[in-house]
Order: sequence, then structure tokens, then C-alpha cells
Amino acid sequence: MTARRVAPPVVDDVRRAGEIIARHLPTTPVLASPLLGPNVMLKLETLQPTGSFKVRGALAALAAARHADPQRPVVTASAGNHGLGVAFAAQTFEMRAIIVVPENASPAKQKALEGFDVDIIRHGLSYDEAESHALHVAEAGARFVSAYNDPDVISGQGTIALELFDQVPDLTTIVVPVGGGGLLAGVALAAGLRPGVGVRGVETEASPAVSASVTAGRVVPVTVGETLADGLAGNLEPGAVTVPLIAAGVEELAAVNERAIAQAVRFLAFEHGLVAEPSGAVAVAAVLSGRLQPGDGATALVVTGRNISARLLGELLSGER
Repeated sequence: MTARRVAPPVVDDVRRAGEIIARHLPTTPVLASPLLGPNVMLKLETLQPTGSFKVRGALAALAAARHADPQRPVVTASAGNHGLGVAFAAQTFEMRAIIVVPENASPAKQKALEGFDVDIIRHGLSYDEAESHALHVAEAGARFVSAYNDPDVISGQGTIALELFDQVPDLTTIVVPVGGGGLLAGVALAAGLRPGVGVRGVETEASPAVSASVTAGRVVPVTVGETLADGLAGNLEPGAVTVPLIAAGVEELAAVNERAIAQAVRFLAFEHGLVAEPSGAVAVAAVLSGRLQPGDGATALVVTGRNISARLLGELLSGER
């Protein structure tokens, strides 16, 4: 795949995205989690209308796309949550959207996606294959909206940090899940507005694409294994701007295994009555398993999504997985 030219966002882009998000989404709440630490808070992106933080970046990106050319369709690739965000944004702005999903994407997310008036293309058995096909579709004239390698998407995701600055005055640390790195890059960029706030990221051990690329100083392919955290699995697009943004603004990257992820889903359900998908629970998994320690002041763990099938949720809660 040839590297696309993608301009990295700047902090003012996050501010502008914040104005868009405030017009279309309520501020998501924070909840104290004393069992994880005396100053640990959960940022509940599970309460977004699509069940995931991804709607932030999608709204910011499609607002920009509509401003540039309201008649031009958008196309994206998604394992589920980004596609739902783009579908929601397309409905909000009355735009045409084409969503390419892997054939083995989460049934819960596919079912939710079918509730929107979008064109759905099922292609490939991995995010990488779906993304490659979406880029091919974009060659016919649609605007490609990457789930992570897009300045507007990154800026939209960074608005989580803007909300946290107001909600948690003594905030010192934000911990977020990492797949392609759009959320982590956006939060790290926004954290530049608040000196003293550090940002950490958490991957699944099965898909260390971001940490491997940060270590190498460029995007490098990794072997992607099977993982409960399907939304975090996959390689990065060549030249992804998330890598230098993360390298510059993130103080630590950690990885969690499948057992820790399952334990985090159970913890959120049993201790807080919260439904979280495995991808959304990895920040909690890192602290719960001891892979990351909370910061000296208030630490916010971003719980990024709730879109999990009833079958998988039942297996995790019963301890079958």
C-alpha cells in the first residue's frame, strides 16, 4: 500500500473539533473507581449515542468533508465502532457514506450499522483487507476517512481530553486504549494545553502495531493474533501520522493479555454495572493487572465502547473466556 499524504493536526484543530462536538454530543460523565485507586476515574464513552468514542472523530471529519464538498460521499473501513460513528455523522449532516467492514466483524456492531442509511460493503477477513478495499473505493471519487490516520478524526478524538480538563480539576494522567492510535494521538495533542497532564496508552499484546512503530520510528508491520479486543487489532497504514504524534506526546505504552482484558470486562460489569466491550476495557485492564500504575494525582481511564454481542458478554461474565 502506498503511503497517502496526510497532514498532521495541530492543537487548534482540537479546539475547533471541540466546538463541533459540543453542538452534537453531550459531555460524557466520569465515575470514581476507588477499587482501582483512590484517585482513579472512569471516563464513560460507553454512553455515546453509538456506544463508542469513535463518533467524536467521525463528526469532526464529516463536518470538514461537508464544508469542502457537501455532495462528495465519504468511505471508510471499520471493524464496527468507527463505521457506526461515520454512519451517525452522515445521518446528522445528510451525507452519503460507504462503510467497508471485514466479513468477520463483530455481529453486534454489524447489526447496529445496518440500522443506518449507509452503503455497507463486506470485504476481507481482517481490518487490513477492509482498509485496502476502502482506499480502492475512494479512488472513484469518495473521500476516505481513516479510523485513525486523519487529522480531523484525530482532533475529534482529542476532545475527550478537553472534557476531562473541566471535569477533573486535579487531573494528572489520562490512560486510553490504542489500536491505530487516533485516540491516543488526539489526547496527547490536547494534553499540550494542560501542562502537567501525562498521557499513557494501552495495546493488546496480540496487536502491538503502534508500540512497534514508535520504537522503530516509522510504521512497521506486525503479526496480528486473535484477540477479544477486535477493535484494536490490525496494522497501520504506511506513513500514519499517529506514530510521530504518539512518540512526541505519550509518556508510556503498555500491553495487556487476553486474561487481563476479560477480567476488566467482568470488573466493570460487577463493580460498576457497566457494559464494556473488550477493546474499551483495556485501560482498566492495565491498571487492574498492574501493568500500569495510576498517576500521582487524578487518573482518568477512558472506557471507550460498549458494543459487545450478548453471547460474548455472557461468556466473559460467566468466566468461560
